[in-house]
Amino acid sequence: MVAQVVKGSGYLTAFKVVAALSTLSVLVQAVTAGQLMSGGGASLHGTGAGAVHVLGLVQVVVAVLVWRPGRGVGWPALVSVAVLLLGFLQSALGGSGAVAVHVPLGMTLFGLSVWLVVWAWRR
Repeated sequence: MVAQVVKGSGYLTAFKVVAALSTLSVLVQAVTAGQLMSGGGASLHGTGAGAVHVLGLVQVVVAVLVWRPGRGVGWPALVSVAVLLLGFLQSALGGSGAVAVHVPLGMTLFGLSVWLVVWAWRR
Protein backbone atom coordinates (compact mmCIF):
# COMPACT_ATOMS: atom_id res chain seq x y z
CA MET A 1 0.00 0.00 0.00
CA VAL A 2 1.35 3.45 -0.97
CA ALA A 3 0.95 6.10 1.69
CA GLN A 4 -0.19 9.55 0.59
CA VAL A 5 1.29 12.83 1.74
CA VAL A 6 -0.93 14.55 4.28
CA LYS A 7 -2.57 17.43 2.40
CA GLY A 8 -1.40 20.10 4.87
CA SER A 9 2.14 18.75 5.04
CA GLY A 10 4.85 21.40 5.26
CA TYR A 11 7.10 19.14 3.22
CA LEU A 12 4.68 19.13 0.30
CA THR A 13 4.27 22.91 0.52
CA ALA A 14 8.05 23.31 0.46
CA PHE A 15 8.26 20.94 -2.51
CA LYS A 16 5.65 22.97 -4.40
CA VAL A 17 7.64 26.16 -3.91
CA VAL A 18 11.04 24.64 -4.70
CA ALA A 19 9.75 22.75 -7.75
CA ALA A 20 8.16 25.93 -9.11
CA LEU A 21 11.37 27.92 -8.56
CA SER A 22 13.45 25.15 -10.10
CA THR A 23 11.23 25.03 -13.18
CA LEU A 24 11.36 28.81 -13.46
CA SER A 25 15.16 28.70 -13.35
CA VAL A 26 15.19 26.15 -16.19
CA LEU A 27 12.80 28.37 -18.18
CA VAL A 28 15.08 31.37 -17.63
CA GLN A 29 17.93 29.24 -18.98
CA ALA A 30 15.96 28.69 -22.18
CA VAL A 31 15.40 32.43 -22.55
CA THR A 32 19.05 33.30 -21.92
CA ALA A 33 20.11 30.52 -24.31
CA GLY A 34 18.09 32.26 -27.01
CA GLN A 35 19.86 35.52 -26.17
CA LEU A 36 23.17 33.69 -26.25
CA MET A 37 22.45 32.38 -29.75
CA SER A 38 21.85 35.93 -30.94
CA GLY A 39 25.14 37.18 -29.52
CA GLY A 40 24.48 38.15 -25.89
CA GLY A 41 23.48 36.84 -22.46
CA ALA A 42 26.52 34.62 -21.84
CA SER A 43 27.01 35.76 -18.26
CA LEU A 44 23.29 35.43 -17.48
CA HIS A 45 23.23 31.92 -18.89
CA GLY A 46 26.27 30.91 -16.84
CA THR A 47 24.84 32.41 -13.65
CA GLY A 48 21.51 30.74 -14.34
CA ALA A 49 23.23 27.36 -14.50
CA GLY A 50 24.36 27.86 -10.91
CA ALA A 51 20.77 28.60 -9.87
CA VAL A 52 19.56 25.44 -11.65
CA HIS A 53 22.13 23.38 -9.74
CA VAL A 54 21.37 24.87 -6.32
CA LEU A 55 17.61 24.65 -6.74
CA GLY A 56 17.95 21.12 -8.13
CA LEU A 57 19.84 20.03 -5.03
CA VAL A 58 17.31 21.67 -2.71
CA GLN A 59 14.52 19.99 -4.67
CA VAL A 60 16.11 16.56 -4.16
CA VAL A 61 16.38 17.15 -0.41
CA VAL A 62 12.77 18.33 -0.11
CA ALA A 63 11.50 15.49 -2.33
CA VAL A 64 13.21 12.98 -0.03
CA LEU A 65 11.55 14.69 2.95
CA VAL A 66 8.16 14.38 1.24
CA TRP A 67 8.86 10.70 0.67
CA ARG A 68 10.44 9.50 3.92
CA PRO A 69 9.21 11.43 6.96
CA GLY A 70 6.26 12.84 4.98
CA ARG A 71 5.10 9.33 4.02
CA GLY A 72 4.59 10.33 0.39
CA VAL A 73 5.46 8.59 -2.83
CA GLY A 74 9.12 8.13 -3.74
CA TRP A 75 9.14 8.70 -7.49
CA PRO A 76 9.34 12.53 -7.25
CA ALA A 77 12.63 12.11 -5.38
CA LEU A 78 13.97 9.89 -8.19
CA VAL A 79 12.83 12.33 -10.87
CA SER A 80 14.37 15.18 -8.86
CA VAL A 81 17.70 13.32 -8.82
CA ALA A 82 17.39 12.89 -12.60
CA VAL A 83 16.73 16.64 -12.98
CA LEU A 84 19.78 17.44 -10.85
CA LEU A 85 22.04 15.10 -12.81
CA LEU A 86 20.71 16.34 -16.15
CA GLY A 87 21.45 19.89 -15.02
CA PHE A 88 25.08 19.00 -14.40
CA LEU A 89 25.26 17.16 -17.72
CA GLN A 90 23.80 20.24 -19.40
CA SER A 91 26.55 22.40 -17.96
CA ALA A 92 29.24 20.02 -19.14
CA LEU A 93 27.78 19.76 -22.64
CA GLY A 94 27.12 23.49 -22.91
CA GLY A 95 30.72 24.28 -22.07
CA SER A 96 31.95 21.85 -24.71
CA GLY A 97 29.78 23.34 -27.45
CA ALA A 98 27.71 20.20 -28.06
CA VAL A 99 24.59 22.13 -29.06
CA ALA A 100 23.08 19.15 -30.90
CA VAL A 101 22.75 17.33 -27.56
CA HIS A 102 22.49 20.37 -25.28
CA VAL A 103 19.21 21.65 -26.75
CA PRO A 104 17.17 18.39 -26.66
CA LEU A 105 18.54 17.60 -23.21
CA GLY A 106 17.44 21.05 -22.06
CA MET A 107 13.95 20.36 -23.35
CA THR A 108 13.93 17.05 -21.47
CA LEU A 109 15.06 18.82 -18.32
CA PHE A 110 12.27 21.37 -18.69
CA GLY A 111 9.67 18.65 -19.34
CA LEU A 112 10.65 16.71 -16.22
CA SER A 113 10.60 19.89 -14.17
CA VAL A 114 7.11 20.80 -15.39
CA TRP A 115 5.93 17.25 -14.65
CA LEU A 116 7.06 17.62 -11.03
CA VAL A 117 5.36 21.01 -10.66
CA VAL A 118 2.09 19.71 -12.10
CA TRP A 119 2.19 16.68 -9.80
CA ALA A 120 2.91 18.79 -6.72
CA TRP A 121 0.23 21.40 -7.36
CA ARG A 122 -2.46 18.84 -8.25
CA ARG A 123 -2.13 17.16 -4.85
